[in-house]
Parts: sequence; C-alpha cells; structure tokens
Amino acid sequence: MNLAFYQPEIAQNVGAAIRLAACFDITLHIIEPCGFPLKDRDIRKVAMDYGALAAPTYHASWEAFATSEVRQQSRLILLSTKASTSLYDIEFLPSDTLLMGQESAGVPDTVRDSCDLSAIIPLAPQARSLNVSVAAGIAVSEAMRKMRSY
Repeated sequence: MNLAFYQPEIAQNVGAAIRLAACFDITLHIIEPCGFPLKDRDIRKVAMDYGALAAPTYHASWEAFATSEVRQQSRLILLSTKASTSLYDIEFLPSDTLLMGQESAGVPDTVRDSCDLSAIIPLAPQARSLNVSVAAGIAVSEAMRKMRSY
C-alpha cells in the first residue's frame, strides 16, 4: 500500500502522514512542489522519530510521479469530495496508491483524469471536508481492514 500527497501546502500534514506511514508500514510519496521548505522543522517536529521509520519518497513533479515505477505498478485511487464512489465500496489491493490532493484545492483535472478510481469518505450532510491527514488515516485504515493486513 502506498500513500501519495499531491503538492502539500501544510508541513504538519506531511508530518502526520509520515507517522501514519510508519505506523501502518506503508510507503509515503510526496509530489512536489510543496507549499513549505521540505527541510521544515515542523515536519520533523510532527513526525518525531517516525521519520527514520518511514522516510518519504519525493517526486519532483506530477510528471515525475506519473512515470515512476510505483505509479506504473499500482492502481491510483484519488480521495476527493467530488467523487461519487464511497471509500467503503472499494476492494483494495496491496499495490494500490491512495492519492490525497492539496489542502486548499484538491488536484487539477489532468491529475484527476489520470487516476484509476476516485473515492469519497461519506460525511454528515452539513460537513464540507476533513483535514487531509485525517482523511488519509481513515482511507489507509479502511484499506488495511479490508485487506485484513492488521
């Protein structure tokens, strides 16, 4: 299982994703550019000592990620508030990559169109969206539960 963050804007979310990757023993991919310096101390602070357990793989651009080995060998599942398929209706594969969009804008249509699936986390009608690292945690946990990895 892989988790990818598309051009993240908030260092603390990447730090939380590093901890998530370490705790679930998955690979985290960061697709640049980021909205903060990658050496930002906020990442180290939030990731704590988990950074050594789950060092992210960095991709210089969407194009670099799109042609990477991980993309070529996995199904790309976008988590989006615009999707119509529930996260809970997907049968996950160990090789899947869950893609999280930017905190403020999601992903552009070109990225959305290159995904194999899009999924939404159903929320209460009055709710707009979840924090991206919270949504990633829910999605990874659900995928692992369905695959009975934990």
